[in-house]
Amino acid sequence: MTVVSREIAASADQVFAVLSDGWTYASWVVGASRIRHVDASFPAPGAEIHHSVGSWPMLVDDTTSVIACEPGRRLELRVRAWPFGEGFVGLTLHDEGDTTTVDMEEHTVNGPAKLLPKPAEAVALKARNREALRRLAYLAEGRSR
Repeated sequence: MTVVSREIAASADQVFAVLSDGWTYASWVVGASRIRHVDASFPAPGAEIHHSVGSWPMLVDDTTSVIACEPGRRLELRVRAWPFGEGFVGLTLHDEGDTTTVDMEEHTVNGPAKLLPKPAEAVALKARNREALRRLAYLAEGRSR
C-alpha cells in the first residue's frame, strides 16, 4: 500500500466538507476529468460518484463507491477505471486544530494494473497522490478563508 501525507491549513471539518462533496472530485482527483452524477446519499457507504477518466476523445466512464465513512475522520473508497482496474483509497484526517494532516493510502485491488510490480505502482501512486493532496489543500484552504 502506498501512503502520502500532507498538512492542510484548514480544520478537519473543512477538509471533510470538500471530501464529502462528490461534485468536487474532478477538481482534486488526478485523472478524473468530469463528474456525471453523485448519489444524493454521498458519502454514505454504498453511495457512488459517476465519473469519467482521461481526456476527450479517450474518456472512460466509471464509478467510485464509498466503502466506509467516518465524518471528519476517514473516508474509504473503491475507485474504478476499467479497463485499467480497481483500487482502494483511504483518506484519514488527523485534526490538529487549525490544521489537518491528511494521509492518503492507495493500492490496486483488481484488473490489469495489478500486474504492475509493486515498486513501479508505488512510484506512480506517490506522484499522483501528492498532486491530489495538493489540489485538495487548495480547495479546503480556500473554503476556510
